[in-house]
Amino acid sequence: MRLLTLEIRATLLINGRNRGADHVPVVKFFNPFGDGVWLATELDEDGDTMFGLADLGYPELGSFSLREMSSIRLPLGMGIERDLLFTGLLPISVWAEAARQTGSIRAAERVVYAATALGGRRNEPLRC
Repeated sequence: MRLLTLEIRATLLINGRNRGADHVPVVKFFNPFGDGVWLATELDEDGDTMFGLADLGYPELGSFSLREMSSIRLPLGMGIERDLLFTGLLPISVWAEAARQTGSIRAAERVVYAATALGGRRNEPLRC
């Protein structure tokens, strides 16, 4: 599976030119066999360095490599996948706080989607 479409890449590059903004995650990557979830908001001009929220056992904001993710080989010839149904909905700061409170991006996803389904607003804190 291609990790980035041209549209996703373009959006990430635009966000990357506007560093410091609290962007909504554009794409979610995950390990289908275990730990490893990444929410990307930005892509540097180098085409490799992404910024966002990474969870390899503990959620952290920071940079990660698209090439490294693409090179990971998992059982059955699989690799890291892009979540085709992911919708960012809220800024990365909200995702980071929800992930810290719940312990993971996967748990935070349930909280974020439940809060937005109940009509939560962007500037209201999430109750985890």
